[in-house]
Order: sequence, then structure tokens, then C-alpha cells
Amino acid sequence: MLGTACEKEIDLNLNGNDNKYVIEGVLTDIKGDCSVKISRTKEFSSDNAFNGVSGAKVQIWNGGDTTLLTESSTGVYTAPELSGGNGNTYGLLVTIDGETFTATSRMPNKVAFDSLVVVEEDLFGDMTKIANVNFKDPANETNYYRFRQYLNGVMIKSYWVRNDDLTNGNKISARLYILGDANDDDENKIESGDKVTVDMMNIDADVYKYFYSLSNSATGESNSATPANPVSNIKGNAIGYFSAHTIETKTITVP
Repeated sequence: MLGTACEKEIDLNLNGNDNKYVIEGVLTDIKGDCSVKISRTKEFSSDNAFNGVSGAKVQIWNGGDTTLLTESSTGVYTAPELSGGNGNTYGLLVTIDGETFTATSRMPNKVAFDSLVVVEEDLFGDMTKIANVNFKDPANETNYYRFRQYLNGVMIKSYWVRNDDLTNGNKISARLYILGDANDDDENKIESGDKVTVDMMNIDADVYKYFYSLSNSATGESNSATPANPVSNIKGNAIGYFSAHTIETKTITVP
């Protein structure tokens, strides 16, 4: 199943007015990708500017090895030489003003990103170009995927996640439909000559649930009457996520 939704800025306070920390931690199998962003929630009506929090102690550990991240800009903590390995479990430890937040994430085995193409489909009477990803889902294991799409170097503010509940062991051809409001339609419309880039990420079950729940209720159901915070794997009075995942990127020029 492929889920598509408009990306929600998680520095918004989605449920109530409690002032909480927002932690967005990423560790990939590529050096230079590791970063942890720390901010605070805002009123729902506030702007989406990043509200970075300085002065945190941020560590990522694996077994007996611990790496202390450096604050490279306000609220952004990095470890440029750190990368992860398939099958390993990593922990995140954040300390801010006496408060402690923790999370763990297992980096899944990497699934090869076979190809990226652009196809045309008739959507509501309009022939529309759509990015299409192709890969082979491994049999005998459960896999979760997230995709991120860029148009001419600019990230499209939608996200795509899927699991292999109904497609375990199959060859997958999945279209990355772009959902947005009317103001985004022309900006995100793919045309001949454009460069389309897609990141394919292998994520764990908790991270999948987090991104899936961004567009649903906190339990992953769509019948919630009120907005709810997404399901976080961060322990402590914070929202957000910590994801140890593999990543592979492909870019094409649209014919």
C-alpha cells in the first residue's frame, strides 16, 4: 500500500497548546546525512519558521560506541562522519535543561532502488506527468518504505510511505502522486525538461507509523474528530521521530 499526503510541518502544535520540544533525528547509511533538529511547538496559527533550540546535548549510540553531535546552526546538531549499517539498532539521547529524551531505531536491510521513470496518466481529464519508482520487495521479511521527491532541486512538500503487507516479494511499480492545494498545482507540475529526483528510504515500523499517522489520527485511523499529534518513537515530553534508515537517490531529466 502506498500512502500519499501533504507534508505537515511538525513544528506546529497539532493537539492543544502545550509547549513541547520537537525532535527530528536522522541517521542514514551515508556519511554527511546525520542530523538532529530540535525546536519547540507553536500555536497552530503561527508561521512555520524553524524555531531552533540551542544548547542541547545530543548523542547517538550503537552498542558501546557513542557519538556526540555538534550544533552546526541554531537547533541543528550534526555528526558529518557518522553513518549507520544495515541491521544495527541505534539510540538517540537528548538532554535539554535537565530534561532527557530517548529513542531507538533499527536500520533495515537496504532494498535496491531499481529505476525512476516519469509516466503520463489522465487525471481528471488532464494528462499529468508522474514520477514512478520501481524496485523488488524482498520475500520473507517485512519492509517499510518512505519516498521524498524533488522537482528541479526543490523538495515537494508531500511525502509517500508504503508497506509490503499485500506485496511481499513482488516487483513494485509505484506512482508518487502529488497532492496539494490549488496554489501548488503549477509549481509542482512536472514538465518536459524538468529534473526529477527521488530518495528511496528503507525505514523501520515505528518510523513508518509516524509518517503514516501525520495524515491520520494518532492511531493511524482516519476518523478522528480532532487533530492529533503523530505517533512518535521519542520517549519523554516531546514529539517527532528518530529514524535510522538506508537511502538511495535517483535523478532523471523528463523527456
